Amino acid sequence: MSEPPPVGEPATLDAAFARIRAQDGAYHERGYLFVLAALEFAQGRLPARRHLSGGELAWACRDFALEQFGLLAGEVLAFWGIRSTADFGRIVFLLIDVGLLSRQPSDRVEDFEGVYDFSEALRAGYAWPGLGGGGKTAQ
Repeated sequence: MSEPPPVGEPATLDAAFARIRAQDGAYHERGYLFVLAALEFAQGRLPARRHLSGGELAWACRDFALEQFGLLAGEVLAFWGIRSTADFGRIVFLLIDVGLLSRQPSDRVEDFEGVYDFSEALRAGYAWPGLGGGGKTAQ
């Protein structure tokens, strides 16, 4: 297994994904790219770039998934192996391990656990009778 890049030296995407494949096979590569894109999506909505908490990033992943995939958001994430907010945390910490993200000393993978229920949160806001609301907007 290759050594991580020295602190402060960014990893190349190819090298980082090679290390991820060697360490973990739980998630599709697109799931990692999705989390990175969701982080940029969240940063773009802020007045200035700053560190995001685990909960903030988990909610940003939800919002980005709904924007990108609509009603299929849950299915797409599940296909990539992402079935809970805890999965976002595991992905983030693998991205930290390979040098693509950084963390604050207070950050913990547990910060992502139970932020929201996937089945509820990924359908919220859609006014469609087939989503348990009888024509009302699902909450």
